[in-house]
Amino acid sequence: MGRGKVQLKRIENKINRQVTFSKRRSGLLKKAHEISVLCDAEVGLIIFSTKGKLYEFSTESCMDKILERYERYSYAEKVLVSSESEIQGNWCHEYRKLKAKVETIQKCQKHLMGEDLESLNLKELQQLEQQLESSLKHIRSRKNQLMHESISELQKKERSLQEENKVLQKELVEKQKAHVAQQDQTQPQTSSSSSSFMLRDAPPAANTSIHPAATGERAEDAAVQPQAPPRTGLPPWMVSHING
Repeated sequence: MGRGKVQLKRIENKINRQVTFSKRRSGLLKKAHEISVLCDAEVGLIIFSTKGKLYEFSTESCMDKILERYERYSYAEKVLVSSESEIQGNWCHEYRKLKAKVETIQKCQKHLMGEDLESLNLKELQQLEQQLESSLKHIRSRKNQLMHESISELQKKERSLQEENKVLQKELVEKQKAHVAQQDQTQPQTSSSSSSFMLRDAPPAANTSIHPAATGERAEDAAVQPQAPPRTGLPPWMVSHING
């Protein structure tokens, strides 16, 4: 038959309890040594008997180093846990504060828009009215300031445009003067050249005062000479036939 399952409970017999303690202690120390060798782990084992006797095992030469390392780790872990819990508590508190602030702002905004005024009493309504009047004053003063600034800026632009217009008018007047002067210079040259051209091309006038008789004879000869027949483009025999 196989070995039955051992029920874990306090052994009442002192002798059996001492024997079991000795066996289990030796096995536990052996297992601690084995795990430190096989797995290259740092092991620290502390056992106190019922009489207060100390049994210990450590992979290093001194148990104090392992205990110091354990204390540092446990302290850091405690600080981390406490800081996380503290931060979480702070976040929860901050969230509640911000939520309340947002609700208050939303309520004030509704009051300013003229909504949910039933919950306000007379004093609160008067305060709201004063707040609106002061807000309107600030808004109007800011509007007037912006209007004055825009007007002054437009006036500056107007002055600059007027100066530019004056400069352009001055340039235009100078160009017109230069054009008129150029025309005045070219006009005498053209008049003198045209007059010389007319004198050069005019035919000589006939001097009738020297030979009056000759001129009278020429006029009579011209009156006696028959007029030439007009050019009609027809043959001469046909023309003479038509005239006869």
